[in-house]
Amino acid sequence: MSELSSIGGVDFHCHLDLYPDHQAAVARAEAARIYTLTVTTTPKAWSRNHELTRNTRYVRAALGLHPQLVAERAGELPLWERHLPETRYVGEVGLDAGPRFYKSLDVQRQVFQRVLERCAEAGGKILTVHSVRSAPAVLEMIEAHLPPERGTVVLHWFTGSKSDARRAVALGCYFSINAEMTRTDRGRDLIRSLPRDRILTETDGPFTQVEGRPSEPSDVLDAIAGIGASIGLPADVAAKAVLSNLRSLLA
Repeated sequence: MSELSSIGGVDFHCHLDLYPDHQAAVARAEAARIYTLTVTTTPKAWSRNHELTRNTRYVRAALGLHPQLVAERAGELPLWERHLPETRYVGEVGLDAGPRFYKSLDVQRQVFQRVLERCAEAGGKILTVHSVRSAPAVLEMIEAHLPPERGTVVLHWFTGSKSDARRAVALGCYFSINAEMTRTDRGRDLIRSLPRDRILTETDGPFTQVEGRPSEPSDVLDAIAGIGASIGLPADVAAKAVLSNLRSLLA
């Protein structure tokens, strides 16, 4: 983990392959020294993501099957399983019980259970997990299928309740916080309730914006500033805490 000594920030959930120029987006994150986890939404996207990050110092690719795409892409689960030995990182995976995706929730559950079981069998995987309107169900499945000693979950853009967050902490989960979460009273209240040693940062770019353009990994400093303001820490102290948390997660 020698690369962590010169890190410029942590973006633990970003979709670099959804920017107009994927290769250039990876290069910008690398040049900015942002430890970036670039997630994929389908197993078919893995190979190109893996190729572009195989030799990078700061950018890592995660193998995903996004719950919002499960209705059309569940057939790619065997491909996901074949690629799993190639990476430590898994994502974006999880459940989405929002109105647009509720009808596929049963299939989502089947896929997510298989993902958790395969990760538990492999051991040592780090998962970035989507839990829109489904935090209790996601936590129930993690508890049932991924023991803490077999893998670690980072809950991305978590919007569950504070009691859900407490349950997640007890299960060993981390939380990746983006700038959008720091801009609402509810988000700031949730951040204040989290243990400081479980907080990471993310952008979820390009699905978030900064000054009218898609967020990039270098914009994660906005999340750091928002977290610091939410919990009463100077931004540089908050940044050091996030880096320490990343070290703990990767250890």
